[in-house]
Amino acid sequence: MTRMYEVTSAANPLLKDVRRAVARGGLTEEGWCVAESLHLLEEALRSERNVRVVLASESVKTTVERHVGGLHGPRVVVLPDRLFQTIAATETSQGVIALVEPPEWSVEQLFRGRSLVIVLDGLQDPGNAGAIARAAEAFGATGLVFVKGTVSPVHPKTLRASAGSLFRIPFVAGLEAPLVRAALQQRRVDVYAAMPFTGTQQLAGDVDLARRCAIVIGSEGRGVSQELHGIAKDVAIPTVGVESLNAAVAASVLLYEARRQRVREAVTV
Repeated sequence: MTRMYEVTSAANPLLKDVRRAVARGGLTEEGWCVAESLHLLEEALRSERNVRVVLASESVKTTVERHVGGLHGPRVVVLPDRLFQTIAATETSQGVIALVEPPEWSVEQLFRGRSLVIVLDGLQDPGNAGAIARAAEAFGATGLVFVKGTVSPVHPKTLRASAGSLFRIPFVAGLEAPLVRAALQQRRVDVYAAMPFTGTQQLAGDVDLARRCAIVIGSEGRGVSQELHGIAKDVAIPTVGVESLNAAVAASVLLYEARRQRVREAVTV
């Protein structure tokens, strides 16, 4: 039976740990993801992630208990609504934060089968990164690489924007660009760098994304780094009236095109 506790002090060590993790955009001191929202709690349970603690505001205690009441393992810590707001990462919080064991993946697991890997190269916005992870799962990518200097995949806002996809799709983070370059070359995948449309690049519909490949999405400001651009072929999405798309939108379009080509090839074989 799930254990339930009440905490009323802002100085509680667990709450202080969660505040620090939210502030720095990473894991708690004990290495747990801060997953805020009832939906992320549901996704963590559905993905069979280990949920250690659920922090619940008093007003949603009954709802949380319905979700985890019959489970063994997670304990529920109930807080007064006002105290919960001091640890929430969102202004309109649902009153639920789950502390979830982060998944661990190897580089090899990203390149299984007919690889379709998304490489995030210096992306800073957690909303963009999370949305790309969600699109990657939706369109059948085999994994993601968060190059060192990219926002953390376990940033609370990245997790929230991924809507649970980062509990399931394989990813590795913190690799230096030269190591990522070597990994891509070693596995002999086609590498494409997403670039703003100028009319001179190869277009997404004209390259073979049904082959084993990796697509590099650069930072919002400077684009793809020189280290990775050096092994990639430019690919662009034809646009009208605008030169470039938001990073998450561009990645989603390229992932959709890859999925379309792969489904079409499977049907014609």
